Order: sequence, then structure tokens, then C-alpha cells
Amino acid sequence: MRNWLNKATSTTAWRQVASLLNQYWRICGTGLGFLTFSIGALSLRLLVFPLLQIFVRDRQQRERWARRWIRWAFRSLVECVCLLGVISYDIRGLQRLQRRGLLILANHPTLIDTMLLMAFVHQADCIVKSSLWNNPVTRGPVRAAGYISNAQGPELVDDCIASLRNGSNLIIFPEGTRTPLDGNIILKRGAANVAVRGHWAVTPVTIRCTPVILSKGKKWWKVPPTMPHFSIIVGPDIMIEEMTDSAAPPSLAARQLTNYLQNYFMKES
Repeated sequence: MRNWLNKATSTTAWRQVASLLNQYWRICGTGLGFLTFSIGALSLRLLVFPLLQIFVRDRQQRERWARRWIRWAFRSLVECVCLLGVISYDIRGLQRLQRRGLLILANHPTLIDTMLLMAFVHQADCIVKSSLWNNPVTRGPVRAAGYISNAQGPELVDDCIASLRNGSNLIIFPEGTRTPLDGNIILKRGAANVAVRGHWAVTPVTIRCTPVILSKGKKWWKVPPTMPHFSIIVGPDIMIEEMTDSAAPPSLAARQLTNYLQNYFMKES
């Protein structure tokens, strides 16, 4: 009996040590991922995009090539951090993203949601913060790809609609920031205004991360005891005509659609 207890205690101790080492490894892997992201962004800015500027004279064609490079870079980074054991993921409904001119609206639980989506969406467009637009590391890629700056004010909705009509797949996080730790999702009306004023269907994407990592207010090195798993669920298109009053003015229809989407993401996530 005593020998069995000693063996059980020893096994438990080794499991605790292994778990702790795995957690430290994932901290290092997370840091390496951020470092690789920075190096990759600078490499694209200094090496790839200047060549595109020289050899591809048409602006729209140049932006399409820039977006391909960014998608390849993000996909490579996602697969690398998975191989390192930092995260794992699965995607359901991926075939729904293999179309053009999609208005993709997603919840935003973690810092890397944009990277995860853009790694799998062809010709993705997105709205970027002005801080990223002017950041020395990220401004090269975001400008070369023709992404939309959120500093454009009243023209922002029109620019989003124009992007969709040009065949881009526009990714928007209607919360405007990461979901708070209490999980309470509150959407802004900008994304709904794009859908209502552009008469565009919504492709909803729900992102779940268990256990959560890189959430709002958490430092990047605060990794959970076990490896986080991302579940990305692409839902059927939401037709705005079915969720809003056809006789309502655009402002009221946008409010109705925002309320519907807020309930949708609260339920699904």
C-alpha cells in the first residue's frame, strides 16, 4: 500500500512538473510568434511590397497581390504556432468563406482573431486602427493591401460598401475592441450600417477560445495552464431583409440588425 502511494505521489509530481514546463514552453512560443509577426511585417514592407510597386503598375492588381502575400504569411504563422503547441484550432463551415464579396462579421474574444480569419479568407479587406496605419511595423502591409483606415470618418461606411462591390471579402469586428472578460458582447452600429445601406447579407463567424488567451486586459505572457483551442464557426448568411423592417429608415434598420447580431453572438459564443 505504501509503495502504491509513493508511486502515485511521484506520478502526480511528474505530471505537475510536465504541466509547468509545457506552460513555460507556450510562453516562449507566444513570444516567438509575436517576434515572427514583427519580422514578417518588416520583411514584407522592405522586400516584397517595394518589388510589387516596381513590377505591378496597376493599383488594384498590386493590392490583390499584397493581400495574397499577407494571407500566406498569416497562414504560415498560424500553422507554426500550432506546430509549437501554442494553440490549436478547428474551422466549421469553411466552404462558406470560399466566395467573393462577403461581409464577414465576427465576435472578438482574443488579440489574434484577425490573423486567424485573414489566414483563411481570400482577398480579405478589413478596417484598421489609425495606430496600426501609422505604426512603423504594420503601416507598410496595411497600406500596400489597401485596407480601410478607421480615421476616415463619415466616408468609412461608403468605403466599406465600395470594397464589397469590388469583390473583396470585408472582415469587421462589430464590437470595435476585444470582448471584455465578463463575456458581455456590445456591438457598435457601424457594421450594421454597412449591411443596411449597401443591401448586403451578413456572413457571421463565431470565434471561441477555450481556455481564453490574449483577451482584453491580459498580458501576452499570461498563458493558461492548458493549451488554448480555437473553434471558428462560419454560420449561414443572414439576410438583412428578414431581420429588419423594410419600411424602417436606414438608421432604425441598422439598430434592429445590431440588436439581432448582438443576441446572435451572445448565444453562439
